[in-house]
Amino acid sequence: MPLNIDWQQILLHLLNFVILAGGLYFLLYKPVKSFMAKREQHYKEMNDAAESNRAEAAALRKATQEKYDAAVDEIVHMRTKASDEIEAEKQRLLGEARAEARRILETAGKTAEMRSKKALADSNDELRALAMEAVQKLLINDGNALDKFLDAAESEQRDE
Repeated sequence: MPLNIDWQQILLHLLNFVILAGGLYFLLYKPVKSFMAKREQHYKEMNDAAESNRAEAAALRKATQEKYDAAVDEIVHMRTKASDEIEAEKQRLLGEARAEARRILETAGKTAEMRSKKALADSNDELRALAMEAVQKLLINDGNALDKFLDAAESEQRDE
């Protein structure tokens, strides 16, 4: 054996190395690789779930925003409608109040006219009564005074 090389020893070492490499492959490399693949799959599933949740949340946010905008539009519409109804009711009540005021003024005018006519009639009645008393007193005191009074009354009527 030149150089002190023993082929049998080399083959045994080679066989030990192959057994060691095979053992390490089946005991360490393969389980670690499968664990890493499972872990990668788990994180990939989590990422996919997060992406789908994000997409769902965006769609939900969009739908919610549309509903919010529709609600705001509806509120504005209802507020405008209520405002218009209030204005119409205000105008109606104002018209009724004006009509009532006109009616009250007409009634007050008629009442005032009736009262003034009554006061005028009462004062005329009083004047007649006073005139009658005056005439009676004059007749009692002086007969010619009646003629003078009647002449004065006739001349007053002619002047009018």
